[in-house]
Amino acid sequence: MSLNVVTKSINLPDGREITIETGKLAKQADGSVVVKMGGTMLLATVVSVKDAKDGVDFLPLSVDYQEKFAAGGKIPGGFLKREGRLSDYEILVSRLVDRALRPLFPGDYHADTQVAISLISLEEGDLPDALAALAASAAIAVSDIPFHGPISEVRVSYKDGEYTINPSKEQLEGSELDMIIAGTEKDIMMVEGELLEVSEEIMIGAIKTAHEAIIEQCKLQNELTIAVGKTEKREYSHEDSDEALFEDIKAKTYDKVYAVAKEGLADKALRKEKFKAIIDEYVEALPELPEGEEYNDFLIGKYYHDVEKEAIRNCVLETRVRLDGRQLNEVRPIWSEVDYLPSAHGSAVFTRGETQSLTSVTLGTKLDEQMIDGVVHSGYNKFMLHYNFPAFSTGEARPARGPGRREVGHGNLAWRAIKPMLPADDENPYTIRVVSDILESNGSSSMATVCAGSLALMDAGVSLKSPVSGIAMGMISDPETGKYAILSDILGDEDHLGDMDFKVTGNDNGITACQMDIKVDGLSYEVLTEALMQAKEGRTHILNEMRKTLSESKAEMKDHAPRSHTMKIDKQMIGPLIGPGGKIIQEIQKESGATIVVDEDDNNGIVNIFANDGTSMDDALRRVKNIVAMPEVGEEYVGKVKSIMPFGAFIEFMPGKDGLLHISEIKWERLESMDGVLEAGEEVKVKLIDIDKKTGKFRLSRKVLLPRPPKQEKAKKD
Repeated sequence: MSLNVVTKSINLPDGREITIETGKLAKQADGSVVVKMGGTMLLATVVSVKDAKDGVDFLPLSVDYQEKFAAGGKIPGGFLKREGRLSDYEILVSRLVDRALRPLFPGDYHADTQVAISLISLEEGDLPDALAALAASAAIAVSDIPFHGPISEVRVSYKDGEYTINPSKEQLEGSELDMIIAGTEKDIMMVEGELLEVSEEIMIGAIKTAHEAIIEQCKLQNELTIAVGKTEKREYSHEDSDEALFEDIKAKTYDKVYAVAKEGLADKALRKEKFKAIIDEYVEALPELPEGEEYNDFLIGKYYHDVEKEAIRNCVLETRVRLDGRQLNEVRPIWSEVDYLPSAHGSAVFTRGETQSLTSVTLGTKLDEQMIDGVVHSGYNKFMLHYNFPAFSTGEARPARGPGRREVGHGNLAWRAIKPMLPADDENPYTIRVVSDILESNGSSSMATVCAGSLALMDAGVSLKSPVSGIAMGMISDPETGKYAILSDILGDEDHLGDMDFKVTGNDNGITACQMDIKVDGLSYEVLTEALMQAKEGRTHILNEMRKTLSESKAEMKDHAPRSHTMKIDKQMIGPLIGPGGKIIQEIQKESGATIVVDEDDNNGIVNIFANDGTSMDDALRRVKNIVAMPEVGEEYVGKVKSIMPFGAFIEFMPGKDGLLHISEIKWERLESMDGVLEAGEEVKVKLIDIDKKTGKFRLSRKVLLPRPPKQEKAKKD
């Protein structure tokens, strides 16, 4: 059997080669490719049904990225020992690809479409998520599915003043930013990443550097499309149309919608009611049709939506006043409160306009760390941030089905925003879980999570380097006139009707995270820079409002918050502390009520002690110190008689450490024998007077702690 295999390749700036191959695997899919970089390989497929379902006015697109454990020579954990539902990490990569692809399918293409990307081989140190969108776009490029692409994504890092495209894990270490950027040959489509308080100028430089690489990868896909003969795409008809109906709806509703938009109503429910009344009035006024005929409700709803969108956008561009009456750069009213939940270790309520987050902080021990079992990423995570978006937050009624992809994505953005501000691991013994429950939502709920999360952590006494605030920016533009309006702190409606959703988080020193989706062609870097500077102004305002509630981390934790103490010990003392089969450490935990976790680094043993109150902490700490402390000559100890010999007694003066108390060191008076002097188990206060340098044996004395008899004192003076 002969194969018609087509291969195209391109080099990254550092010389690494990326190869795209099609025609060998998964040939029954509409399009399939294998993207290879070194020993890392991704298989991407796309399938799109020929016809759309009735009544569907959107693109039912699903994008799934999955890592096969065999790709990294691993066996999955858990009981089933096989790949299951997508991990949060795989969902986040899927979202990155989805957000780059979705805007470029034709607006009237509504067929069920599925993109599947599998990591089938992994070279140690590679980060394959940077290749996922390239693979997905290339699979579409070799199919007959209509698409206004191609697109590609790359990762950018910045270290020592230089940008690197698709860095390895090692190259990414110490980088000031980690960003994934997607675009076409002409424009940037999507940006997401975390940054270490960098400036807007460095961020813009990263986007420009990324776009240069994206352009070359898009050109490569165009060459691939020509090579496989897929320049002609399939014909389709997924939308009915009635131009006369559209014109009628526009003529009779546009001015009314414009008038409502111009009122600047801050109440979301009232605005919605007024907009709905316009279309209801139009429908009621429609003339009756002959028997057997009826109006197309689907088209009426679609056309009214289009008219509503056009009228609102034009109103903002022409009046420079927004739907809720605010100026373009105006942030909605803010109020916040900390210590709202008495039983939580930290809590905050943050409300901005009609968006509200109730956020809690829970402090746990090392035993509460999250285990990460993945192909590319594995290990433990001691900082978790979870975002919940219940239906009632938008006045809806729907069953709770657990967190969806949106919740995972929004939580990850807030996690990235706050993470750089946490104290270093060696300064923070706690596992931290932050939970944001959105109680009201009208835009920017992920940014409310960032603000509430910062306040709740400071309320818990976690020593943040700085609080972080976040703001969601939007844009409305008219390519024909060149007019545009950049909107600060966007509403939900402005997100839906706008051309850009741009979330930026940071503090006084710079940006810590960003997420941007651009829905129009040709956003210039000048406009992007303007949006970033307006965002900086907005997030500074929000940060100042937060500081009115709480300006820095509280010096003391809540009384009911767990206490912790971390100490370093000599590695050779780990065994004595744990004891045979864990006997010693279990006994300490049982009797003190504290939790003790022992770990080690390259040079020391690390002991983390967690307790619910000061008494438990003091008891556990004393016991641990008694075991791990190194004996010092001149120190006094309370020991226990272990055994009695004719020449003295052996005293356990520290746990696991016995010393000889010679008969001559028991009393100042001379003792002829040990009969009746000491008993086994008796407690004796002694002083360590010598450690034999050769044998390490300990010499103890009791008499030096006793008063010297008067006769001996006088003899000494004579």
